[in-house]
Amino acid sequence: MIKPNHLSKGDTVAIVSLSSGILGEPWAIHKLYLAKDRLEKDYGLNVAVMPNALKGMEYLYHHPEARAADLMEAFRDKRIKAVFNAIGGDDTIRLLPYIDLDVIRENPKIFTGFSDTTTNHFMMYKAGLISYYGASVMTNFSEYGKINDYTAKMIRDTLFEPKETLEIPSAPYWYDDEDEKIRWREENLHTEKPYHPEYIGYEVIQGAGIAEGKLLGGCVDVFIELLGTSLWPSKDEWEGKIMFLETSEDDISADCLTWYLRNFAAQGLFDVIHGIIVGKPARRSKYEPYKEVYRKVVGEEAGHPELPILFNVNFGHAEPIGIIPYGVKCRLDADKKTLTLLEPATA
Repeated sequence: MIKPNHLSKGDTVAIVSLSSGILGEPWAIHKLYLAKDRLEKDYGLNVAVMPNALKGMEYLYHHPEARAADLMEAFRDKRIKAVFNAIGGDDTIRLLPYIDLDVIRENPKIFTGFSDTTTNHFMMYKAGLISYYGASVMTNFSEYGKINDYTAKMIRDTLFEPKETLEIPSAPYWYDDEDEKIRWREENLHTEKPYHPEYIGYEVIQGAGIAEGKLLGGCVDVFIELLGTSLWPSKDEWEGKIMFLETSEDDISADCLTWYLRNFAAQGLFDVIHGIIVGKPARRSKYEPYKEVYRKVVGEEAGHPELPILFNVNFGHAEPIGIIPYGVKCRLDADKKTLTLLEPATA
């Protein structure tokens, strides 16, 4: 896997809309201005908004080739050192016919985003490029008030100042998106999220000891569009990996999660991976039901009660979030309830 270079002041980064075109809607454009101002002033970066990124939801829905063209142009442009996706959605798989994996492979650079951006990450993975699950424009880089300290530190320690080893700690606070959601409206620009103290922290659902492997995974909701395509990794490619999984704000049922995990079991993935890390559920009400699903499917049905599963990790849709780098080796210590990157996230 190719590891892209870290970011430095003066670097140019591109903003793309590879899924939903919401960033270009008049009521949402303030999120772009906030993120651009922050990236330029706080991080010292130059920001290039790609030509189709602001053409809105209707246009980008009907023109997946335009979304893909922005991605390809951003990777071809030697001035651009990183590509930040605007937001997720539900149809990034439609870009697949227009993607040139050779362009990605021959022009390695940082790529970030999450949710439906899972599909783009699997494109990067197929091309042999390490990419970064997290840090999207409309959520993290344009968080109202300020980027929370946990996310800001993870961005710094992975994309700007990579550490030889990096512990990914449990965030000391959490945000209740179910009952206290702050809507995306310009009048809320200076309204900071009411974070609450985190009393649970990381939980070990099953297993013990230490598991090590390279990271591979994403948003479970998106996998249904990836299964059977050229992007879905074979069983051999999952060998020895630490699988990371999370669920979106669409709030899939425990039954749906069960069916996804049964598919992984049928593929034999739980026979070959070294461990699983599970993102904090986007909906707090799914916390206990999801835990039970993992125990039942992985431990009982698949017959792998020894496989370490670390639950309630800070990535994905439940803020605050960190950054999970695809293809980077990590250590899951089920006894100490810790997760540690064993190599720098960027070069």
